[in-house]
Amino acid sequence: HVQLVESGGGSVQAGGSLTLSCTASEFTFEDSDVGWFRQAPGKAREGIAGIRRDGDEYYADSVKGRFTISQDNAKKTYFLQMNGLNVEDTAMYYCAAIRPRPWLVDKWHESGEYKYWSPGTQVTVS
Repeated sequence: HVQLVESGGGSVQAGGSLTLSCTASEFTFEDSDVGWFRQAPGKAREGIAGIRRDGDEYYADSVKGRFTISQDNAKKTYFLQMNGLNVEDTAMYYCAAIRPRPWLVDKWHESGEYKYWSPGTQVTVS
């Protein structure tokens, strides 16, 4: 049973930073496109960052310039560096992956494109 394992959530004051990490239990990300999503209470799940297997990065306007997605050289772990956090960033955060077929570029932010999901980690900004 393939699982994505996520860590790094927590509580932080406004203006602070957190880094989330995401690994897969049974595969590396070499043939995967990876996305980061979040869902605040009462709101729809929002795609906020994505990275294609060829390295192209995509960001939602809400996080552009503040959040950065990266990976380790072995493509076993992906990271979401979150800087300049504000109260509106409070949400449950998820990483997701699609493999082996690539996502449709204009749908990188849509949850339906992804097959594998992490259980989620809470980020609270106060």
